[in-house]
Amino acid sequence: MLAALHGREPFAARLVVCGDRETLIERARRIGVAANYVPYDPASHAPPRGAVEIWHRPLAVRPVPGRPDPTNSTTVLDMLRDAADACATGSMDALVTAPVQKSVILDAGIPFTGHTEFLAERTRTQRVVMMLVGGSDQSPLRVALVTTHLKLADVPKAITDEAVQETVRIVDVSLRTQFGIAQPRIAVCGLNPHAGEGGYLGREEIETIAPAIAKCVSSGMTIDGPLPADTAFVPQIAQRYDAIVAMYHDQGLPVLKAASFGGGVNVTLGLPFVRTSVDHGTALDLAIDADRARTADVGSLAAAVTLAIELAKHAIA
Repeated sequence: MLAALHGREPFAARLVVCGDRETLIERARRIGVAANYVPYDPASHAPPRGAVEIWHRPLAVRPVPGRPDPTNSTTVLDMLRDAADACATGSMDALVTAPVQKSVILDAGIPFTGHTEFLAERTRTQRVVMMLVGGSDQSPLRVALVTTHLKLADVPKAITDEAVQETVRIVDVSLRTQFGIAQPRIAVCGLNPHAGEGGYLGREEIETIAPAIAKCVSSGMTIDGPLPADTAFVPQIAQRYDAIVAMYHDQGLPVLKAASFGGGVNVTLGLPFVRTSVDHGTALDLAIDADRARTADVGSLAAAVTLAIELAKHAIA
């Protein structure tokens, strides 16, 4: 995060980092970044030129690089809650989250599935959609999911008419209002190989997915499907669409990450504000080693900040 904010052209927005000030100062020193930190002042219009504003949220215990402590789990979630509330009330225009170590939060005895689910619950949003954005400016790839962090055995029963319809509708609205696409073109994957092969490899496409798509099309959306996933993601076909809706996590995301890892962005659709994040995990092995931490690839975080700014501009307009 620190490297993404330094040594590059300034981002075209006012950025505020929510975190423990002493930890940020120490980490900057550790990786050789000459950081100019100033306290976040909500009443100020902008920080001094070249400064990074810190919304100070003190941790319970001093962290060790690469070794998260469950004692700090409550504080980490408090940071996420306060940042989300600031966006929900309009104090801030967008939220960019860094990865968290879910296992450490669970070790603290706190139920936690992920950022997406936490933000949905905090904002009382009935359904949110995880979308990863990658590819290039000339050929963007956007992949949204009907289901997210579920065991594969639990996926089929979660693919309901309501789930498919709501996901597609949220994707359609978000492409219009946040991405500025007037008439989105959406592809929807089937659940089974070959999209069920006419019912011989599964009937979810016939009984659930196709009827849900038909209802969305009848309301004016432009949608193709259900398509076999191995066909929908062929580059020559994928480029026909503004987004592809996959049925489960590992149906869609491996394709995007193979094409864009290190530069992809995770976007949560359906929230009352813009939220983006990186396409990777915490990389604790890099954090432990100061030399490796200095050379860590910050492309995904920089892309997440850039996209958040772009989406917020569309949302404000």
